[in-house]
Amino acid sequence: MSGNTAFSRGGAFALILGGFALFLALIWLIGSGEGIGGDNNGEAHAAAKGLNGYAGLVRLVEASGYEVTRSRSPAGMETDGLLVLTPPFDTDPEELGKLLQKRENIGPTLVILPKWNALRPPPSVPSEVRDKFKPGWVVLTDPFAADWPTLLPAPYGFTHKLDTLDQNSRARWSGLGVNGSLPTASVAHALVKDVHETLVSDASGRVLAMRVVGKQGTDFYDNAHWTLFVADPDLANNYGLSDRQRAAAIMALLDAAAYDGDIERVTFDLTLNGFGASENLLTLAFRPPFLAATLCLLLALLIIGWRAFKRFGGAAAESGPAIAFGKARLIANGAGLILRARRFHLLGAPYAALSARRLADRLGLSRPDPEVLDEALARRLPLEEPFSRRAARLEAAAKPADILAAAQALDDLTTKLSQQGK
Repeated sequence: MSGNTAFSRGGAFALILGGFALFLALIWLIGSGEGIGGDNNGEAHAAAKGLNGYAGLVRLVEASGYEVTRSRSPAGMETDGLLVLTPPFDTDPEELGKLLQKRENIGPTLVILPKWNALRPPPSVPSEVRDKFKPGWVVLTDPFAADWPTLLPAPYGFTHKLDTLDQNSRARWSGLGVNGSLPTASVAHALVKDVHETLVSDASGRVLAMRVVGKQGTDFYDNAHWTLFVADPDLANNYGLSDRQRAAAIMALLDAAAYDGDIERVTFDLTLNGFGASENLLTLAFRPPFLAATLCLLLALLIIGWRAFKRFGGAAAESGPAIAFGKARLIANGAGLILRARRFHLLGAPYAALSARRLADRLGLSRPDPEVLDEALARRLPLEEPFSRRAARLEAAAKPADILAAAQALDDLTTKLSQQGK
């Protein structure tokens, strides 16, 4: 490229490649549903790192060898692996019930109920303490029992309750081969029915985790995938996982929900916590079977871009008008058109007629007839080949070299007449 260009060829290519990469990243973010901003907002879900969140459980499940996904799309609920739900206090029981019923024929489900009301650090916290808080950290205030479990359809419905023990007491629990104590004096538990199977309970018989089995002899009992409820989230949240025994308990519950390891994929849903992304064309474009067509389109765009970049070379400086003026330029343009069209055989007859008129003017003849020209030339140039033969040879020529030689022979007559008249 010339020295006065703003960018070199390599610089221009780098700009194009960088812009294309950013464009791909943008459409991937839109299509996958990933948020550009943070989702560590202090609530009780799989992306939260506060005491009430489950980011620690996600890491624990990953470390245990499961293939883990945090899903922000409703399509994630279609997984045939284990689906972990963390519905908040304001969950719509009708919608959740429909989801659980749909999951009966798809795959197992683990539901962790809410318990804590969490807030950002209040102004009363000393500044030296507040400065130690990391993003997403919260202060736990009052525990609550959720009211929506009683409105779930059968056989899922149960009553969620909260008991508060003496401030210095900690409920001891056991189940699935492990035992331990809760981190606080408050105990969230489920009042189960005969269609529920207790998995973890405390010393007073409060059910902290249970499985929905249905009534014997029903299609649900024989064929439905398992659904487990964790009534006290302190067995699974970041607060609870500070204890080795509680971590072992939640992993035992998760292994049981995954049919003792037969299922290898675990999906933590975030849509119930407000991070859902609706389906769109970009989402579909990056999923099979449309993914293959999308990749082909991107490859075609790369090839087109490469051809556009490499085809023409450096830009030529403007040296004059696109169409020059004057007879010389008209002749040059006409010759270029003939060369491009490759119609050389059409040149012979017009050029012969032009030469005849030119010779008639030199000889003082009124008409450029070949016979009259031959007689006049025989008197002026008796030793030269007649005009009619030379014109016939030009009209019969087809190759460029033959045409040029015949045209030169006609021009020789004009030149010799001019020399004779001097």
